Amino acid sequence: MRTYRYRSVDWRPGARLRQPVRDSRVATITTAAFHGPDQEPFDLEEKGGDVSYRVIERGTDLATLRSAHKSNAFDTAGIERDPNVALPLQRLEDLAAAGAIGDVSPVHFSFMGSISAPARLIQRSAPAIVRALETARADLVLLTPV
Repeated sequence: MRTYRYRSVDWRPGARLRQPVRDSRVATITTAAFHGPDQEPFDLEEKGGDVSYRVIERGTDLATLRSAHKSNAFDTAGIERDPNVALPLQRLEDLAAAGAIGDVSPVHFSFMGSISAPARLIQRSAPAIVRALETARADLVLLTPV
């Protein structure tokens, strides 16, 4: 970790939640590098990290997801046993059924972790995700970095 070149980003506060969580539609963004069987795996060879993302739709069978994570330091055993650890879609469904949240977003997103060159992520991928979340009418996002 001593040799890792950390980057700083000019952080700006995000949007404020306009209603209680119990009335909100929740989406999830994970860095577990999940992709479905019909989706291209993340490119492990891309210099600086693959900044693309995969859309994971509500109702996806989590057992069908695979992880294409770049980091050698990331032990995937936990998410292979239970993908809810990194992409808690079944837990969100449980929370919606219990009335703890308003609804589950129709779309969720997966990125590769260990992106050492985040500029393209910030400039291209992040704005696309924001537009998709707005289209899905998501009120809040649960971030699950791994």
